[in-house]
Amino acid sequence: MSMLEDDITRATQRRLERMQPFGGAAPPAVDAGVLPPGPHWPWLAQSVALLRFRHSSVPWLHRRYGDVFTVRILPKGQPLVLFTRPEHAKEIFAGDPEIFHAGKGNAILGPIMGEHSLLLQDGGEHKRARRLLMPAFNGHALRGYRDLVAEVARSEVSGWRPGQTLRALDRMNALTLEVILRVVFGVTDEERLAALRPRVNRTVDVGPAVLMGWGYPRLQRFGPWKAAVDNSYALDRLMYDEIRERRSAPDLASRTDVLSQLILVDEGGDRLTDEELRDQLVTLLLAGHETTASALAWALHEVGRDPDQLARARAAAREGDDAWLEAVLKESMRLHPVIPMVARTLMRPATIGGHELPAGVTVGPSILVAHARADNHDDPDRFRPERFVGQNPAPNTWIPFGGGVRRCIGAGFSLMEGVEVLREVFTAYGVESVGRDRPLVRNITSVPRRGARIRVTT
Repeated sequence: MSMLEDDITRATQRRLERMQPFGGAAPPAVDAGVLPPGPHWPWLAQSVALLRFRHSSVPWLHRRYGDVFTVRILPKGQPLVLFTRPEHAKEIFAGDPEIFHAGKGNAILGPIMGEHSLLLQDGGEHKRARRLLMPAFNGHALRGYRDLVAEVARSEVSGWRPGQTLRALDRMNALTLEVILRVVFGVTDEERLAALRPRVNRTVDVGPAVLMGWGYPRLQRFGPWKAAVDNSYALDRLMYDEIRERRSAPDLASRTDVLSQLILVDEGGDRLTDEELRDQLVTLLLAGHETTASALAWALHEVGRDPDQLARARAAAREGDDAWLEAVLKESMRLHPVIPMVARTLMRPATIGGHELPAGVTVGPSILVAHARADNHDDPDRFRPERFVGQNPAPNTWIPFGGGVRRCIGAGFSLMEGVEVLREVFTAYGVESVGRDRPLVRNITSVPRRGARIRVTT
């Protein structure tokens, strides 16, 4: 049954009240003596270092404390143990899902994503949700999305002009947002697109302080925290309206967008409710919008720094060499990780890398360190797409999509989208990087601090 206006307001309010990232029962106390070494700074300082300055603090911690180290983070100095070797990542990804819970590690996103989000569910609920969502992301479905992604990318690039200087991040954000709205949400009405764009952007474009504010309800009456709450109510109304209208659309069965595919899923009467659809769509939005945009912006920045790389990429675009374009995207993801780690919270004691860890500890492979280790990737500071042509890096050394049973369900979509975008860009134009760039933390992702500025060339 579709939700009415009052129901939508109550659903949003219920989500914000229930999905408190620092709520619930107090986590079990953990004896510091059993944990790997780590800094002795105040836990608030460690949280800030990890959230705001991770690109410098995490490599420093690795150099200072070795391949396994502990940081204390919000709330109340809870221990997070980071692992940096591929064999450690393998153990975590292969861990029993009933013991290695991912939902608690992603709890900071709960008020935004909702309890039905694939990223927040564990056990049987996660298994069910993944089974219901999988048909919308299989190979057949991806082939159906490709032409629309190319059309959106072509429209974006058609507005570029030779000699123009662009912030690649801004243009890629606009492009991937349009892909999310048209290909994932399936929205085509221009009036609704115009209403959704700013609401979606305000959901994604939040800093660490606003993100942490979801855990402190009193803050949500003030300033940027109140604005984030108000935006959540407004976005929910738009999304539930779209879901309601889509369910009754006469052409529903012939539509190829992700939302329509999810509405049509029926496994013996098991269907996704409106709230489940809303939560999964927001999850796809947050997990697949700025992450892909940042990877593409870094790819354009790196290719634009080297005339030989540019010539190779443009030839690949003209000749239909998807393998090379995909390699460019994958190398961008390796050299400039968008997500810093993969987190799991232990529900029972477990041994990882020889360390016996108690229940309540959060563990995770550090993507930042794994992608930068010289023993994982030769000459790791150089942009070398050939690493991914005709071969794959050793297992668990390239992990932008996580791994195991919780590997990102949208990984195939992200790579397909990236290839189509790079093809449209490099078929039409060359690019030349303007200055250097470095990462900036924005919400849970990292983006080019200066926007990956490029100059369009013929």
